[in-house]
Amino acid sequence: MTFLMDFKQNFIEEDRWKFILNGLGVTLRVTLFAVLIGIAIGFVVAVIRATYEKTGKLVICNFLANVYLTVIRGTPVVVQLLIIYFVIFASVRVDKIFVAIIAFGINSGAYVAEIVRSGIMSIDPGQMEAGRSLGFNYIETMWYIIIPQAFKNVLPALGNEFIVLLKETSVAGYIALEDLTKGGDIIRSQTYHPFMPLLAVAAIYLAIVMLLSFLLKNLERRLRNSER
Repeated sequence: MTFLMDFKQNFIEEDRWKFILNGLGVTLRVTLFAVLIGIAIGFVVAVIRATYEKTGKLVICNFLANVYLTVIRGTPVVVQLLIIYFVIFASVRVDKIFVAIIAFGINSGAYVAEIVRSGIMSIDPGQMEAGRSLGFNYIETMWYIIIPQAFKNVLPALGNEFIVLLKETSVAGYIALEDLTKGGDIIRSQTYHPFMPLLAVAAIYLAIVMLLSFLLKNLERRLRNSER
């Protein structure tokens, strides 16, 4: 009976379940667009660094890429989020969701870059020579031959990075963004019963992570089958 009463008080009364539902929508939106930004930044930085290591070209771009990686990977994501919101966009009225997407996207890009770079460097140098012998230039060889093979190699690591990114968005409440975690916190502050809302938030995160893990395993299996 106590469980049912707590459930009713935390979720049914005053439609408090909407805090969870709305927060889930914000979390998924931030994660989705941050992933896209992270992939875009990560692949560009990875190609720059791999090109420098293979050919010695793009020295200045490689230097800037190293600065980016050092700063982003060396500081906590919550600090980056606060700097972007309270410093960079301090004098501008901007949507908090947009700020969170930019912050988490930039952060994810640094980790994606190193994952993809390691995948590119793991490809046999003969693949590059084969591409050039077919008449492809360097960029075409990277795009059509090297990167597709590298992507298959680093897919599990990329999947783990995306799962980590989903969970990292839980700190978005530091800029008063009502994401999933913040939604549970709002309910807790109204009912003074932390167990039920926090349990609900944890269960939703767990369910999403399990779903993503299942989808990634299926994708990996299909990619392995396509190679046979």
